Amino acid sequence: QLQLVESGGGLVQPGGSLRLSCASSEVTLAAYAIGWFRQVPGREREVVSCIGKTAGRTTYADSVKGRFTISRNRTKNAVYLQMGSLTPDDTGLYSCAAASHCFSDYFGYWGQGTQVIVSS
Repeated sequence: QLQLVESGGGLVQPGGSLRLSCASSEVTLAAYAIGWFRQVPGREREVVSCIGKTAGRTTYADSVKGRFTISRNRTKNAVYLQMGSLTPDDTGLYSCAAASHCFSDYFGYWGQGTQVIVSS
């Protein structure tokens, strides 16, 4: 089953930064809109950010606007989520997935996710 692979998570203090990576050796990420999602136990998975296929159009959840930046590197076949000014509310399992566009109801190629823990 084709999957995207996330990396870059870890334990970080409040106010710190992390950069998450989403990559694949089998899926051409440039052919899709790529979304980053956050899952917290007991809560619904939420979309954190998304980048479109062309022109790099980006969307962000209100809770991360101004703190997170999504970008893609077509040469490296990767999409990044630069996270800054992290708070404990940013803790969760972060996954990336692909879709035809950012407002699609269907995202596929889900990876295993990378855990982010923001704690002092």
